[in-house]
Amino acid sequence: MFSRFQALIRDYFGFSHKETRGFLVLLFLTILCLLIPFAYRLLSDSTPVDTSAADQRKLDSLVALMQIEEAKQPKFADRGEKEKTTAERFSDPKLVHFDPNTISVAGWQQLGVPRWMAERIEKYRSKGGQFRRKEDLLKIYDFPPDLYDQLEPYITLKETPQSTQFKNDRFTANKPFPNQPYKPNDRPAYSERPAKPVLQPFDINTADTAQLIALKGIGATLAGRIVKFRDALGGFVSTDQFREIYGLDSLALTELQTFGKIRSSVRKIPVNTASAEELDRHPFLSRRQAQIIVNYREQHGAYTSAESLKPIRVLDAKTIEKIAPYLEF
Repeated sequence: MFSRFQALIRDYFGFSHKETRGFLVLLFLTILCLLIPFAYRLLSDSTPVDTSAADQRKLDSLVALMQIEEAKQPKFADRGEKEKTTAERFSDPKLVHFDPNTISVAGWQQLGVPRWMAERIEKYRSKGGQFRRKEDLLKIYDFPPDLYDQLEPYITLKETPQSTQFKNDRFTANKPFPNQPYKPNDRPAYSERPAKPVLQPFDINTADTAQLIALKGIGATLAGRIVKFRDALGGFVSTDQFREIYGLDSLALTELQTFGKIRSSVRKIPVNTASAEELDRHPFLSRRQAQIIVNYREQHGAYTSAESLKPIRVLDAKTIEKIAPYLEF
């Protein structure tokens, strides 16, 4: 009877003899742990402990003392501004004139901006971002429009040295030189700015970090993460896989889907000869799934297509659909 049960578990889960014995021991210990509380209730004395009158009087006196101490404490509404905590003071917005290019994270919080949003703005400025107009504040991802309407009258932008120099250059260009008459047909000559290189679509499966950093919203850290995830996969087969990259916001995702094209094939794993360690390296498979794939192959023969993976119960339809393009049958 026990041998038949052991053989049933081994065939159902694809375990080896050693794994089956370990599973049975674990199952026995689990059942034992579940039965211990019921056995304890049956064996222990269920008679409740009666609280004596003296203990009850002590409890009543302690409750009375607590009520007296609570009455001495000032109520929340009676506390002054100095008695409020830092978090409570930040929760009350104080609208003052501010420059979004210089205000600190604590200053944003005093204006009523959540801390996570203030840190996002600080990160944007640390990467060279600058607010040249009031409306530029809405370019910050997920900035509340109603909060912007509340802060807009208090935004004060200072002229940057670059904008001041540009205005001076325009004034000088329109002003005639000394002792030289101004002619109506004369026009100031401006030096043409070098045009920025236009980004071209590239093969995402062969791109390096420099090509990825050129996209908006993607820095060196995120570019390295994209390349690492791509190499672990063996290449992208669909642009929808970009959504699985950790830390990719909507701006970076749009840029990557616009310029990152799939033009080369992916690296495939020979499923009929690969070891469990080789299968486990793929992000879509766990160590247990990889081992069961190998065990099932050794028991039932080589796989012929993705359909032949369906009898393996630890692989659901979604996992098979995701891993199939990376398997060579």
